[in-house]
Amino acid sequence: MKKLLSILFSIFALTAISQNTLKPVTWNAIYVPISSSEGEIHFMATIEKKWHIYSQRPTDVGPIPTSFSLTPSSEFELIGKVEEGEAHEEYVAAFDAKVFVFSDKAVFKQKVKLKNQKSFAIKASLEFMTCNDIQCLPPTILSFDVIVHDSKAQK
Repeated sequence: MKKLLSILFSIFALTAISQNTLKPVTWNAIYVPISSSEGEIHFMATIEKKWHIYSQRPTDVGPIPTSFSLTPSSEFELIGKVEEGEAHEEYVAAFDAKVFVFSDKAVFKQKVKLKNQKSFAIKASLEFMTCNDIQCLPPTILSFDVIVHDSKAQK
């Protein structure tokens, strides 16, 4: 465990300077209606070649899994948990372990039930970590205001 912490500290310390210039992952979040009372929030990551992000699956070997948080509101309720697309298992030298990762793109979906038909914003945040074969960047937290449009206006 001490060795792992040393490795992680070294990786983060060496890459801290490059954090401001390297942004190998871009995220977008949108609301996709399923019916007048239900929909999904789609969190979509575009990942540069040779980089990857981690699955939501917890691991005890080091990488920070991708995670999501939605601020509770009287406007909606969550249905289930955030579902993720198909991650692939890959050996990651930085952690000397096989972990589940996404390359090129990733899509995560959270179903919601609307409690009214008016427009509002869902406040959401996500945390993710990205690595390539040479380095890992420190975990990043992003915030989103996902707009749910008036269902009557969509017709």
